[in-house]
Amino acid sequence: MAITKSAKKAIRQSVTRKEHNVVYKDKIKSLVKEAKALVSAKKMTEAKKLLPDIYQALDKAAKVGIIKKNNASRHKSRLTKLIDKKI
Repeated sequence: MAITKSAKKAIRQSVTRKEHNVVYKDKIKSLVKEAKALVSAKKMTEAKKLLPDIYQALDKAAKVGIIKKNNASRHKSRLTKLIDKKI
């Protein structure tokens, strides 16, 4: 358990930051899962319409430091390739 005042504050900060980061990650995961479900159901037009939302979520997460920039780019590339391949 934290003893010093600064250590207690650091714990509070890390909890707050974790809650903040989980929101971004959950949004990305749910959108990607939905897109992959649409692809497997062969609903490509709906999956393509979902891409801008996924791009926006990934870019925002990369901008605020939840994920790295190349990580976001890799996810966008792979998802786009998956959707284009199935068409």
